[in-house]
Amino acid sequence: MILRLDLEYDGAAFYGWAAQPGLRTVEGVLTEALRTFWPHSGRPAVAGRTDTGVHASGQVVTLDGADGGPEIARVAAALNAHLPPDVAVLGCTRAPEGFHARFSALSRLYEYRVLRSRAPSPLRASRTWHWPRELSRELLDECAAALLGEHDFRAFTPAETQHEVFRRNVLAAAWRQQGDELVFRIEADSFLRHMVRTLVGTMLQTAGGERPPEAFASLLAGAPRAAAGVTAPPHALCLVDVRYTAQNDNTN
Repeated sequence: MILRLDLEYDGAAFYGWAAQPGLRTVEGVLTEALRTFWPHSGRPAVAGRTDTGVHASGQVVTLDGADGGPEIARVAAALNAHLPPDVAVLGCTRAPEGFHARFSALSRLYEYRVLRSRAPSPLRASRTWHWPRELSRELLDECAAALLGEHDFRAFTPAETQHEVFRRNVLAAAWRQQGDELVFRIEADSFLRHMVRTLVGTMLQTAGGERPPEAFASLLAGAPRAAAGVTAPPHALCLVDVRYTAQNDNTN
């Protein structure tokens, strides 16, 4: 029996998702809680491996729950009793046969928040990147529109990387105004390490006049990392959704 867990976590005190010796990670604390009820369970499968400091409100995990454990209706509460306050299981369902958190996913959706107020906001400092400088909203929108479709994003991931394929298909990308915040939402089949953050930093620099506007589109043709802009900090980035087929979303 495959169980699907939907997770939310604050990434500030985690060294990313993936378990690492001697470091506090989301996978590490979740696996510890899982083994309370499934002592022989392997590593849980995850939809997206978030980086250090990145949050999630719609992360998806699957595990083999065939060897016991609480009733499905009680799994979330049981695990939350063993999890720290910065990570929580929002729900647990029985997944369809063959469902896999990562390989069954069609796309992932991330959100990045930029605070546009003149003064910083201490209460939102952990969830937004304060950018008080002038910006052209028109240029921001043009940059976002250029991302749609399949491109080579090697300019937006560290030069030293384990990735061998740099092409990604962006299904949606747009900026929207939300009060005094600019929110960038991007959906793609998958993402390279630091990809969203480097896109955000490069777009803001372009819209702020620090980079030539005509150069942005050329970055999507396999330009080197040095050609792109700064990498935005991780604390304003959140994985908000993972999309599956209707059949795989029809859990019970």
